[in-house]
Amino acid sequence: MMSISPQVYDVIVIGSGVAGLRVALSLTDYRVLLVTKTQLGAGSSQWAQGGIAAAMGSGDSPELHAYDTLAVSGDIANADAVSVLTRLGPDCMRWLMALGVAFDHDQGNLCLGREAAHSCPRILHAQGDATGAELIRALTLSVRQSIRVEVAEACEVEELVVHAGRVAGVMARQGGERRLYRAPAVVLATGGIGQLYRYTTNPPEATADGLALAARAGAHLADIEFVQFHPTALATGSDPLPLLTEALRGAGAILVNELNDRFMLAEHKAAELAPRDVVARAVWHQLQAGHTAFLDARDTIGARFPDHFPTVFAYCRSQGLDPRLDRLPIAPAAHYHMGGVAVDLVGRTSVSGLWACGEVACTGVHGANRLASNSLLEGLVFAERVGQDLRCFLRSQRTSVPSGLGLADMSQRSWPEGEDDRVIRQIRDIMWTDAGLVRTASGLADAIGQLHELEMTDAVRSQRGKNMLTVAQLIAMAALARKESRGAHFRVDYPEATGTWAHGSVWTLKALEAYQMT
Repeated sequence: MMSISPQVYDVIVIGSGVAGLRVALSLTDYRVLLVTKTQLGAGSSQWAQGGIAAAMGSGDSPELHAYDTLAVSGDIANADAVSVLTRLGPDCMRWLMALGVAFDHDQGNLCLGREAAHSCPRILHAQGDATGAELIRALTLSVRQSIRVEVAEACEVEELVVHAGRVAGVMARQGGERRLYRAPAVVLATGGIGQLYRYTTNPPEATADGLALAARAGAHLADIEFVQFHPTALATGSDPLPLLTEALRGAGAILVNELNDRFMLAEHKAAELAPRDVVARAVWHQLQAGHTAFLDARDTIGARFPDHFPTVFAYCRSQGLDPRLDRLPIAPAAHYHMGGVAVDLVGRTSVSGLWACGEVACTGVHGANRLASNSLLEGLVFAERVGQDLRCFLRSQRTSVPSGLGLADMSQRSWPEGEDDRVIRQIRDIMWTDAGLVRTASGLADAIGQLHELEMTDAVRSQRGKNMLTVAQLIAMAALARKESRGAHFRVDYPEATGTWAHGSVWTLKALEAYQMT
């Protein structure tokens, strides 16, 4: 059944992690619809343990933070975007504290931790390892209190409505009913893609929806081959895998195998504090060689573990492990997508009327590899910039949204129905095996072929499955095209970085369709 929303909004925001919530709070003078497919605040943001990076300490500076960010990026980060990120970081922290976010303090001073590839302590935490949950608590409370922000929970956006070359609304499903919502501006803040992989630290919501919506609307995607795998997921066999935060290694925890060999000493001068891509591949190689890899915090954190890392400690205890006494088994898992919808420094995409921010967007700040604890910061900083740009746009825009927008076409559309658990398991297995941490041309070509075959069999019955299949094919195609290794993208057949590929990449759905025709 189709329903027409009786209201036209100024802005529709899709997604309610830190980026979506921050955009909404930047627009409280306007009529905003905040759409989230589960509950308000659900998603990867509230799971974030490690913290949020900003140059708040003595001896630190935005320039030093920018240097560290660029140093791990594989030489393809956007320096202008990095400058924006690190320069605005401290003000962002002050805004959060004014909002009521309770960062950890010691005798009145901010507690600043250090994580991999940071040259000094600059990581703010809340409740030790519950930073994301504290941010979401404060942000959702503020959104709930705003009289101009309408929240639509359990509402899944199925398509961006494009009229006369610009996005002008969304088609969504809520409670079994389809609804057409109209607005001159739509913001994607839908999060990441971790659920494309068999092993991930991401929650069930991370199914690549925003990338699929943008691609089908004709938007450019950037750097989508770069998927970050976290080196220290707790290898319990659960889905998703629990994260053992980077802050554990920042506090001195080491990585060993069952022989008690501290293998990172031979891999990188920074050992356990090497960039994530280096550590993740080292753990992967240990597992491929038949070893078991562990995180060992017994001698370095020891009795302090329950107080400093209560979330991790509670989960370990639920699995019969005590990190004060036991080594913790680890494995790499899909964690973060450096690529996304291509945007400029204020979040505008290549399609008029469409903005993006947070993990779904590619601002270029991460390049080929993300610096630890920069993701929450990026989501918040660039969400505020999206809000600023939208305020300017809404003050100046003279384009009205047609009242009959797309109804005839939408009412005749065949929409996916049902569940796709079996097909989704196949997608995740294919991506993990052939488009995961270590890649080859033959494996990537096989992945593209298998995914295309799934698409051709009409086996996909759900919107979730359709989105995942579309984005999985795009990522595999981009990874096949990049004939080098850089950052999180590692090709066994091209193990070195090359000058030819010392730049980002741009992809469209039309490029995938052209490839499939060859």
